[in-house]
Amino acid sequence: MKITTPFPDPPAPGTATTVAPGILWMRLPLPMALDHVNIYAIDDGDSWTVIDTGFDSAKTRALWADLLSGPLAGKPVKRLIVTHHHPDHVGLAGWFIERGAELFMPRTAWLMARMLTLDAQDTATAAQITFWERAGMDADILTRRRSERPFNFADCVHPLPLGFTRLAEGDTIQMGGRTWDIRMGDGHAPEHATFWSRDDAVVLGGDQLLLSISPNLGVYPTEPNADPVGDWIASCTRFRPHAHAEQLILGGHKLPYTGLPLRLSQMIENHHAALDRLAVHIATPRTAHDCFAPLFKRTIGPEVYGLAIVEAVAHLNYLHRTGRAKRSLGTNNAWYYQSTV
Repeated sequence: MKITTPFPDPPAPGTATTVAPGILWMRLPLPMALDHVNIYAIDDGDSWTVIDTGFDSAKTRALWADLLSGPLAGKPVKRLIVTHHHPDHVGLAGWFIERGAELFMPRTAWLMARMLTLDAQDTATAAQITFWERAGMDADILTRRRSERPFNFADCVHPLPLGFTRLAEGDTIQMGGRTWDIRMGDGHAPEHATFWSRDDAVVLGGDQLLLSISPNLGVYPTEPNADPVGDWIASCTRFRPHAHAEQLILGGHKLPYTGLPLRLSQMIENHHAALDRLAVHIATPRTAHDCFAPLFKRTIGPEVYGLAIVEAVAHLNYLHRTGRAKRSLGTNNAWYYQSTV
């Protein structure tokens, strides 16, 4: 068994690549280290179903204008599927709804996106600051974050109106002449929708089934004791009976690929290996900030520091929840984790 990439060249901006009958792959830029998001359009005969949207930005809206007048010309987008609540996937959902599309997404994803777009802050809240302190955040970064305007979800997500159609675990949906089973993942985002065609070997994997990278598994002030690593490993394990080597996996980033059984094994094993390295590293008590080296095996620069620290907290939370680590609060208000075995 091996992993293959049958479409090695991503579509250029404003263009689309046909990856399966009636399914177009498009790509939109992101202003971050992971510099793109994949978008898919499914031909429903008289209209399109679009999977995910990109950020709400002038640049993305201009690219969508090119796509709507180019590869998607002649038919309206009547249905929008959002796989999960992160801004690069839900950012323009409200914009599409204003233009006549019906929104379909998981309930938890809709609630999270709706809540976060309404929760705009000019300065960091006390709960955010406490969370950063407990993670042992770098002192200079913490000082800056205390005073600067924090990132707000609404900065890159169009307002979400009331009303959506729920996607639920175990349900099916008709798209492009296919019947798709809806299976929910977890860990990267709560209640993340994936779609498995019954009629051919195509899977819409969102960020749950990415090639070559693991999506961020982060803990945030909204739920500081969450265990997304445990949720992620459990999700990958649940998907295994449904995976076979011939399925074409259409992910939210990177390239489409085949070889899902091997990829699921890699994703599970990679996190177990990281947890084992981390457990050795915290033989001496350490904060989340002190744990980048065993987890990432590379230097963490300022552009990815925020993602790194929430992922370090996530892996430490897993060790703590499973009894492999204990923690104590230091005089600096940071949690110090230490292995128990």
